[in-house]
Amino acid sequence: MRPVLAGPSKGGAMAVKVVPALPAQVELIDKAVALGDRYTKTLGLLTPPAYRQAAKDGGLLVAIEADEVIGYALFGLPKRSAHIRLAHLCVAEEQRGKSIARLLVEAIKQRYPQRLGIKAKCRRDYELSGMWASLGFVPHGEVRGRGRDGEILDGWWLDLGHPDLFTEVESDALLVVTVDHGVFADLRGLAETTDAEESRALEAGWMTDLVELAYTPQLVHQIRDIADTTERQHQRAALHGLRQLTPASAAVAERAAELRKATTESLPDLPVDTALRRCLHYVAETSCAGLQVLATRNPLMARLADVAWDVARVRVVSPSTVTLHVDELRQAQVYRPADLMGTEFRSSEVAPGAEDELVAFFNQSGGDDGSAFAQRLRSLTDDTVVWRRELLRDGQGHPVALYAWALDGRTLIVPVLRTADHPLEESLARQLLFRLKRHGRDCGAETIRLSDPHLSAVAKAAAGDDGFFEHDGKFVALLVNVCGTAAEVEAVAGGLARELTVEAAALHPQMPAEVAAVVERAWWPAKVIDSELPSFLVPIKPRWSTELFNVPAMLLVRSHVLGISREHVYYRSSGRRGESVPARLLWYVSEGAAGLDGQMVVGSSRLDEVLIDTPDTLFSKFEHLGVYGRAEVQGAADASGRAMALRFSDTEIFPKPVTLRRLTSLTKELGLPLSLISLSKISNELFQAVYKEGHRTT
Repeated sequence: MRPVLAGPSKGGAMAVKVVPALPAQVELIDKAVALGDRYTKTLGLLTPPAYRQAAKDGGLLVAIEADEVIGYALFGLPKRSAHIRLAHLCVAEEQRGKSIARLLVEAIKQRYPQRLGIKAKCRRDYELSGMWASLGFVPHGEVRGRGRDGEILDGWWLDLGHPDLFTEVESDALLVVTVDHGVFADLRGLAETTDAEESRALEAGWMTDLVELAYTPQLVHQIRDIADTTERQHQRAALHGLRQLTPASAAVAERAAELRKATTESLPDLPVDTALRRCLHYVAETSCAGLQVLATRNPLMARLADVAWDVARVRVVSPSTVTLHVDELRQAQVYRPADLMGTEFRSSEVAPGAEDELVAFFNQSGGDDGSAFAQRLRSLTDDTVVWRRELLRDGQGHPVALYAWALDGRTLIVPVLRTADHPLEESLARQLLFRLKRHGRDCGAETIRLSDPHLSAVAKAAAGDDGFFEHDGKFVALLVNVCGTAAEVEAVAGGLARELTVEAAALHPQMPAEVAAVVERAWWPAKVIDSELPSFLVPIKPRWSTELFNVPAMLLVRSHVLGISREHVYYRSSGRRGESVPARLLWYVSEGAAGLDGQMVVGSSRLDEVLIDTPDTLFSKFEHLGVYGRAEVQGAADASGRAMALRFSDTEIFPKPVTLRRLTSLTKELGLPLSLISLSKISNELFQAVYKEGHRTT
């Protein structure tokens, strides 16, 4: 992105105001689009629907003078990260010199002070580092763009004054998208293609760290069939700018046959010709490569979208859908904890002498060859420390994850943390880290140290997202086991930080909810009670608490190896009860088998998103997270035909459930009201009392 910006003010009053563009203000949005279109060569292409979506999400501010739009800022507010992603910062050329850009940036800061900072990207060859610095931004890494000239994009960061610790929590996981030949030709072909702008938006600078484009063998076959030698050679050379995927051919053939059978049953009017087989191969290859998003502008491929999802769990979408909904698609692909529910994953100790067998399942790099890896595993049995070496296998008995840990004083040491190449590798890594945090808390540890010298990129990204920070060449996390005030949490965290000779973040009462939520994730299981992060009590029927949490326990055997999935969704009627995001939840099982003691608060979670929509829309958006079927989501809808989805994560099941009798007693002791009929907001004081009761050991 090259911003088109105002320079320093020349003095004098300005009749300029900065206001949010609301979805209903069509004319205002159209004026912003028209202004952006004047500078597409430097700003990067952004289609009109993207402006409208940004306005809907609260991410479009416009600068107005004499009823004309003279500048705008278009930005994203990622749901799972606490920063602001600045895509466009645009000021009309004739309006430069009035500090319009500064006004827009200041307006963003004022509207979203709870966010940690603002990220931007800009081509280095535009030589605008002085401008970014004048606006308060500092350099923040660099990436190579995916444009035809392979330009370098500088990263810029504007901190909004929150503790530096929080930046360690953030990790931008890429959404990997496969493209068919039509989209690839739009991006890399020599010949101009009709409506190619939609595809080219995938290469806008602001998308670089969010989306990675990939190709499968079917695309290579189509390039080979191009008759024009110059075009064919050009496209073949251009493949180097995308990630190459090579799924197993036997698996692809089997998946393609399944797709072909389903297509002939659901779409009997489609002839099974070369074009159809080609489309089905794209879907099959995407699926067998472990990905979930396939971008195309091919109408035939679009007709296969339902079959692709039902059979192969591949989302066939247009390029514009990727650019408009990148955050939702990324989470659906990268983070799929629902895939772990109901599986037969099993955990067991690594038997002495089995070390060499494991080498074949975990690719080693960076000098850690197979024999060295096996020797390190064996050395853990000879140490005076009592090491636990745990191997995770899938339902077919294949090893998929391996980790070792031991308690050394007040530190949980993890010398080995490996995940095998697996479609669920991202989810496995995140689950294992949360499992290790629970191990540490249960053992009385105050820090966790990942000392594996060859952590994978997947493990590093997951660790960064969970509050681990680099220290002495290791990844370290603080376990702040305090449910109290900001001062109480800071006192414990500060003491742990001083022992590590690092700076601790300064906390304060009434912290914004978004900042408190980041603190509680980074320093889990900390709870900052005097922050603005609200708490809610959620009644849940035993059937769903069993499905989501295994409380009450199932009669049938159910795998506990990964504990509670990091993220899930719960549905209820659409009536609002003051819900806000982020927040804390207490789960109250609302029905019991015998008397009051059958009803109880069983655990807590973090609330990440609340969405009200039709059941079909909610099911489509959250199917990857839930244990609900479409009919069950429809059953949650009320007379309006709409339902509410609560997306939540990091559930803790209380060692000691809080019975209804005890819950009522705690409420009376605090002199507070209590409603158990529906989801209701409760005081953080009551949350603290119930949380402590659930973890009481005496």
